[in-house]
Amino acid sequence: MELYELLKDRGLIYQSTDEDKLKQLLNGKPITVYTGTDPTADSLHIGHCVPACIMRRLQQAGHKVIILVGGATAAIGDPSGKTEMRSMLTHEQLNKNIEKIKQGYSKFLNFDGDNPAIIVNNADWFKGYDYVNFMRDVGVHFNVNKMISNDIYAKRIEEGGLTFFEMGYMLMQAYDFLYLNKNYNCVLQWGGADQWGNIVAGAELGRKMNFIDNGNRVMVGVTNPLLLTPDGKKMGKTEKGAIWIDKDKISAYDFYQGVFQTPDACVEMMFAIFTDVPMAEARELIKQDIVLAKKRMAYEITKFIRGEQDAIEAQNMSENLFGGEQSLDNAPTVKLNVNTLDDKLFIVDLLTEIGFTKSKGEARRLIEQKGISKNNEIVSSVMDQVSKQDLQKGILFKKGKKNFILVIAE
Repeated sequence: MELYELLKDRGLIYQSTDEDKLKQLLNGKPITVYTGTDPTADSLHIGHCVPACIMRRLQQAGHKVIILVGGATAAIGDPSGKTEMRSMLTHEQLNKNIEKIKQGYSKFLNFDGDNPAIIVNNADWFKGYDYVNFMRDVGVHFNVNKMISNDIYAKRIEEGGLTFFEMGYMLMQAYDFLYLNKNYNCVLQWGGADQWGNIVAGAELGRKMNFIDNGNRVMVGVTNPLLLTPDGKKMGKTEKGAIWIDKDKISAYDFYQGVFQTPDACVEMMFAIFTDVPMAEARELIKQDIVLAKKRMAYEITKFIRGEQDAIEAQNMSENLFGGEQSLDNAPTVKLNVNTLDDKLFIVDLLTEIGFTKSKGEARRLIEQKGISKNNEIVSSVMDQVSKQDLQKGILFKKGKKNFILVIAE
């Protein structure tokens, strides 16, 4: 199966500025393609990684991949889908985040060998670019009425808070594509569906520049579907927090469980993006047994992102805790200082203190609903207590069917 057809079969192509040209580029001779990321955090969570997974497939097919780290655009902040202006980061914060993100992308792409991916930073070409010259070169090609009608600004306008500062983001991203086309012969920009307006702007800027200087630039934009929950929220986070790809930020078990808790309706897309399992096989597995499908998905993705050993350990831990006899081995753990504890502690207070419940009210409600267990026994009363001695042995608390924690006093 050729690359275009493979990506179509896996549902990874959503919109394109020129579908016929896209097919020709993907299935033809090696081209240069880029995708961008703004270094607004010091790690990527799984929801950020959809374009990176697609870039992996393009690189494997022989195409040249550029990762553009937006050191300049991140200083503004992308307004796409936002109801309020992003916090502006300092240059020190940006540089620190960039270095961490470079490490994250190495999980998906090969930066060595015969066809290495490269990382560029748009701060390098915006630094020293005179504002007046930029507006004369680029801003003159943008119609404000057309810009503010774009979906990427809709929420910000609705809230009455769109700034001129943020409107510059579209111009800068459009120029990024033009710059990479001129200096790296980059002909394809790829991004999430929420970037469609910015991506179209880049392709349109290339078309206008062709008209002005009789150029023959090829600049095609394409998006992938967003990884969304059934209620329309971006995936990548759970009740416990983001599903980070950085091992320092999340345990193997929490990563595995975060993936396993993917809503049933999203399992097929997770297979398509993050695994190499053939889609016919994935769809049949989902049809036959959604739980087994989610176990396979969680194992494959954990193996891909974190390595086979982590995947095996996380899977075994899950089976131990949810598949029969419960084990304290390798359970997510909170350690307490025994010297700071009273001889007796109310379970309501303890669960709230360690963050297992968001509040004492939630702890009381769950206990009243028989939703909390202690070493596999239901906690029957909101007045139940645990002793310091029991905590020194270790107590496994479980909330519902999927959340648990081992509490130990040392």
